[in-house]
Amino acid sequence: MNIFVNGNKERIEPCTLAQLIACKKLDAGALVIELNRQIIKQEFWSTTELQEDDCLEMLSFVGGG
Repeated sequence: MNIFVNGNKERIEPCTLAQLIACKKLDAGALVIELNRQIIKQEFWSTTELQEDDCLEMLSFVGGG
């Protein structure tokens, strides 16, 4: 199926948000996910199934000084 991640079209197998994050080897602790203009809390990532043409924005926050 096709989804959009940070504005780029990607072809993926059906999965949950948690599975996609694991596949991309992203640091979940520093990540905020917006799915179709709705922020998805991390506690719901494992139960949120991605659908055809979903739009994801993945934002990582980095601390520093």
